Amino acid sequence: MSTADVGTAAAPELRILTVCTGNICRSPAAERLLRHRFGAGSGIEVTSAGVGALVGAPIDEPVVRLLTDRGVDTTDFAARALTERIASSSDIVLTATREHRAAVVEVAPALVRRSFTLLELARLVGQVDEADLVARAGDDATPAARLKALAALAARHRVQVPRELDDVADPYRGSPEEYRVAIDAVAEAVDTIADRVLGRA
Repeated sequence: MSTADVGTAAAPELRILTVCTGNICRSPAAERLLRHRFGAGSGIEVTSAGVGALVGAPIDEPVVRLLTDRGVDTTDFAARALTERIASSSDIVLTATREHRAAVVEVAPALVRRSFTLLELARLVGQVDEADLVARAGDDATPAARLKALAALAARHRVQVPRELDDVADPYRGSPEEYRVAIDAVAEAVDTIADRVLGRA
């Protein structure tokens, strides 16, 4: 089963798209880590794409090793290119860098308030008041409903910060340490977001 096929059996409540350059390092790491944290019953579908995708390629082997060490499934993956259709069918887009976010908004302008860098959203969720989140999502909200509400509220807190606070550096063909730093950054951001959505913050 390819990335694009996941979740077609039942319509998800919320579709997340993660985006990087080649769609073999940062965005698949975010995709698989988000899936791992939210689980099959969350109503959240997560897929990924790349602005310069190595179409059909598997997840880069160093990333596979780092994700496998975390107990994350890396099988049945094939890189795909970002298109207007893929972007527009997403409810929330999480990118590796600001440049990737700009590319998403260029192909799908309606996503301007629903696209973030992964690190940006992780930074902003801490500024959302829980009472506001519950008021928007409801007391008994599903993870999908909480995440949708959380993203909408987080967008109100956007401020300009240094680029390095929002971007995950590309480790492709880099050293093992560069891969570790990149995937650790992705994993930490995913955990911050998921903990808030699941009420574990």
